[in-house]
Amino acid sequence: MDSNEREPAEAVAPPPPRAPGMAGLPAPYRVVAALALGVVAAAACSHLGLVFLHVAPANTLSKEHARTVDGWIYPEFEQNWKLFAPNPLQQNIAVQVRAEVRPWTGGEPVTTAWRDLTAEDGAAIRHSLLPSHTEQNELRRAWDFFTGSHDEDAKPNGERGELSEEYLRRIALDRIGPDLREEGRVLRIQLRSATTAVAAPKWSTEKTDTQTYYRELPWWRA
Repeated sequence: MDSNEREPAEAVAPPPPRAPGMAGLPAPYRVVAALALGVVAAAACSHLGLVFLHVAPANTLSKEHARTVDGWIYPEFEQNWKLFAPNPLQQNIAVQVRAEVRPWTGGEPVTTAWRDLTAEDGAAIRHSLLPSHTEQNELRRAWDFFTGSHDEDAKPNGERGELSEEYLRRIALDRIGPDLREEGRVLRIQLRSATTAVAAPKWSTEKTDTQTYYRELPWWRA
């Protein structure tokens, strides 16, 4: 046979197509993916179950596991039905904060001006097609949680008083802390609410006091 003549190469069969989805993964990856999906599904079902027990009428199961349910729901997942109340809220409540800062250069601590956190949240969601749920509700729900667990003198009236105070303090520090970092160390913060009644419509004869009333809380250590 002529050395220049070569036998035709055998045709190589194309590899079989890979199965779609998880079935196409190697065995170890399939196990890891299945475990991850199982954990996510269990967490989602547990969350939905606890929320259901929280909003459902009181029953034997919800009473027996009340501590577990409350520990999971409060404060981040608290539910309320104020939108459907017979007499909805007719006030605008703004939460404001100021801080006492010790300058890095030394000297006496300086108290900042009041900062309107509620106005900042409103500006962040205004004209937004997909407003953030956190920007709409986090601060408002934290304030409602605090006022619902404290009396007019800012003293806790239940077991959740300390939790609500810590939650509100943490939110305020997260908002103002980064902006004050270059000025100095935040020593204390103070919050207050500015409550203004919504004016009656022009066609109504109702008289409404639209003066703004403030409620200041004690100073809290940062």
